[in-house]
Parts: sequence; structure tokens; C-alpha cells
Amino acid sequence: MTLAEEELAEELVTSRSPSRVRVVARRFFRSGQGRAGFAVLALMFLLAFAGPLFSRWTYTDKDFTAFLRPPSASHWFGTLQTGADVYALTLRGMQKSLIVGLLAALVSTALAAVVGAFAGYFLGWTDRALTWVTNLLLVLPAFLILAIMSPLFESGQWPLFVIMLALFLWMVTSKIVRGMAISLKQREFVQAARYMGVAPVLIIFRHVIPNLSSLLIVDATLNVSSAILTETSLSYFGFGIQPPDVSFGTLIADGSKTAVYAPWTFWFVAGLLVATVLAVNLMGDALRDAFDPTAKRPR
Repeated sequence: MTLAEEELAEELVTSRSPSRVRVVARRFFRSGQGRAGFAVLALMFLLAFAGPLFSRWTYTDKDFTAFLRPPSASHWFGTLQTGADVYALTLRGMQKSLIVGLLAALVSTALAAVVGAFAGYFLGWTDRALTWVTNLLLVLPAFLILAIMSPLFESGQWPLFVIMLALFLWMVTSKIVRGMAISLKQREFVQAARYMGVAPVLIIFRHVIPNLSSLLIVDATLNVSSAILTETSLSYFGFGIQPPDVSFGTLIADGSKTAVYAPWTFWFVAGLLVATVLAVNLMGDALRDAFDPTAKRPR
């Protein structure tokens, strides 16, 4: 008996069948990579937001008695040439990158769901107009446009950067959602809602999009790592998060200049970036397998 058959049998013998969320969660945590990804990502969030509480330094402080010093009891990750504490800067950068990645992923996935569902459900001129916008954004040079708009991201305007970043992450997913929405439009429960006079917009938000939840959840998870890497790349070249704030990209750009003779200025933040992106990707793969009952999973 396969694992999927065992789970089905468990549901049949219980007096109260578990919800889909519980079934997916059980499959997710049965996966080794799912547990590992979740544990590492939870640790990253705990370190980013609780770690600064245990340090005497903030990311704006300067120790003028310790310039470019290696890790010590006073400065756990060492210091920069300016005397700034690498530990405090790294955790501040991690906070910003995690927030930007999560928000950009949520906005882009929500946009893909709405645009794809409306295009697939209504078809006709609505589909043609939305498809034209999607194709236009696919061919635009996202990096160049964000670089040109980088002066607008100064003075703490990072939410605008999140919105602009999300605008270039949703197009491929929306095309997939469109195709699935066309198929769902022919299903019996959607046809019944239409015959009962339910408004098309309500049908989309109550029936079409909820039935695409598995795709959208996995897409949102994987978009987190894409957004973090994109933000890191843009900030590395000075087009993302702007000073005096910091992120993974700005810290890696600064640390790369001294990485040879002062490796602590580079490798701590680089290692945390790799661990964060790896954890998110492991969770995305595990979620995809959890939503797919035919996927081969270890016992």
C-alpha cells in the first residue's frame, strides 16, 4: 500500500475527516527536506528579529577603538573599517531582505492570481488586454527599469521598491493561472454558481482562485527566494535598498572589497544568504510534493 493510500484509509476510518490543510501539513512535515527547510527558515527569522536584542551594538553604532577587527567577545562577527559591528549590520540586513522577499512574493502571487483568473474566466477582450500587458512586462528589461527608478527608493521608500520588484515577478505564473482558470470555468460547481446568478467577480474569488491554492502557495514560497536574490543583486549594484539602511546586497557589496584580508566582513552575510535561500527552496519543493498526492515520498 502506498503512502497516499494509507492516508486515504486513515481518513476513511476516522469519524471526522481531517481538513485539506491538516493533510497537506502532515505530508509536508513527513518530508525530511520540509522539516529541514522549515527549521532553518524559522531559525533565520528568530536570529534576524530576536538576535539584535542580545547585542550591545546597533547597526548605526561605531566603535572607534576597533577598526576592522576580527570576531571577539565584544564584536561577535568582527567590525568593518568604519568600526561598525558586523553582527548588528548583518541581522539588520537580514531583516530587510526577509521583509522585502516576503512582501514582494505575496504581492506578485496575488497579482498573478487575479490577472490570470480574470483573463481565463472572462476571455474575449479582457483576456486580450491582460495578456498584452503580461507579454509587455515579460519583454521589458526589469533590471534596467529598476536601476533607473533607484533614486525614488531613497529616504526610506523601500515599500515602493517592494511594489516595483513584485511587478516583474508575476507574469509567468499568471499565464499558468489563466490556463487553469479556463479549465475550472467548465467545472460543475462554477456552472452551478453562474446559473444561480452569482456575480462573475464573486465566482472568481470564491471558486476559481481558492481551487488554485496549491499552485499559488507553492509559487509564493518559491517567489520569496527569487525576490531575495533579485533584491540582493540590485542592492549589490546600488539600485535597491539605499543607505543609510542595509540589506544582504549592500553588505555583500561592502564586504567583497575586504573579503580577502578580512573574511568576516563578507562570509557571515554570504553564508546566511545561502542558508535562507536554500531553506525557502527546500520548503517550496516539500510543499509541491505535499499538494501532489501522486508524488513519490519516502515513508
